Amino acid sequence: MPERPEERIRRLAAESLTAHDPIGWFERLYAEAASAGRSEPGEGSAIPWDRGTPHPLLVDWAQGRRLAGEGRRALVVGCGFGRDAEFVARLGYDTVAFDVSATAVEEARRRHPTSPVSYVTADLLDLPPEWVGAYDLVVESMNVQALPDPPRADAIARIGALVAPGGTLLVIEIAGDGDSDHQQGPPWPLSRAEIDAFATGDLRPVRIERVRNDADDPGRWRAEFSSAAGAQFSGTR
Repeated sequence: MPERPEERIRRLAAESLTAHDPIGWFERLYAEAASAGRSEPGEGSAIPWDRGTPHPLLVDWAQGRRLAGEGRRALVVGCGFGRDAEFVARLGYDTVAFDVSATAVEEARRRHPTSPVSYVTADLLDLPPEWVGAYDLVVESMNVQALPDPPRADAIARIGALVAPGGTLLVIEIAGDGDSDHQQGPPWPLSRAEIDAFATGDLRPVRIERVRNDADDPGRWRAEFSSAAGAQFSGTR
């Protein structure tokens, strides 16, 4: 029986962890998908998170706040093929999007040949120092959940540090209850304490939601943080 994409991902991740390279499997996955002609979105893709459209929790959040990014800068973490980055750019933000996989970045550029987004190959654990504190909006969607700890805590701290004074961080992750160490991953769901840890430096939580489709669904965290003076926390649901 052919190996399912989820099984392939977990095997590649386990091999990377054994080699003390917890993020090396991303490039292997994207490169193998490209060489096999299975990097297009939809059924049969070797990249199961590539749906070709921006994450609905990002879209809903942006529309609810009527975001207008003109004159502002945005950074999309772990951009993959660019679904979220293109959406953010359409809001008017001067957008940079990065991924550790050079193959993913190359494919994002191919899919969006006239895009204003600057697609860059970069390692979340070793980012350019000039990015620190440089972005009015930082979007982290479904990347940290692909990291064990370590280096998860380090990645969380580095993401928060990218937000400019007065800026906003949006985090979307699979929700868990602190038992991810006992689960086979990736993904490894994030606990509420790990979500709270994104509030580094001057960042403060604005709203943290656990969005579920039904009672049996562990849900997704959608967490908004702000470094704006006087930011008020509106609670969770």
